[in-house]
Amino acid sequence: MSDYDILAAHRLRQTAARGHYDRETVHAILDAGYVAHVAFMADAGPVALPMYYVRNGERLLVHASRKSRFMRKLCDGAPLCLTVTLLDGLVMARSAFHHSMNYRSVMVHGQGTVLPVGEKLAAFDLFVERVEAGRSATTRKANAQELKATDVLAIPLKQVVAKLRAGGPNDDAEDMDLPVWAGVIPLTLVTGAPEEAAS
Repeated sequence: MSDYDILAAHRLRQTAARGHYDRETVHAILDAGYVAHVAFMADAGPVALPMYYVRNGERLLVHASRKSRFMRKLCDGAPLCLTVTLLDGLVMARSAFHHSMNYRSVMVHGQGTVLPVGEKLAAFDLFVERVEAGRSATTRKANAQELKATDVLAIPLKQVVAKLRAGGPNDDAEDMDLPVWAGVIPLTLVTGAPEEAAS
């Protein structure tokens, strides 16, 4: 897979060695996540909303009420910034300064477009399939009222960068003999036992 051709304005500068622009890394992070924060300028100032998303090839899909502030602002191509972060561990250092976190993240800059009505049902199936493969074949499809009330925003993956941190603490040499525990506390997202809905 080729790399994303990102503009200089969006290229990672701080800890640039942690930046990745290849599609394989970006897709793997996006496919492992469930929640994206979408930031944009609203009338009263900047807003960042947590949203469920799904990757569909070289675009991300999110959905919201067609009357929502989100859709009113972004359906006409207003600029946005979307981020996904997966937290993998707490990095415990010997000094307070070098504590950190291990993570995988993706940042997307761009504009979104609303999917035409003819593509909505297929998009809804993708949202359901992301939760459980095969589930869209067994659930009731969206009806006309639900389709009318909900818009799907497609955000192209063009200006994209992934940033990762892994490994232990980066303690200074003079701190290595301090009597302080150092290492990584791993964090993972775990699926619990299903809880059946009331009948």
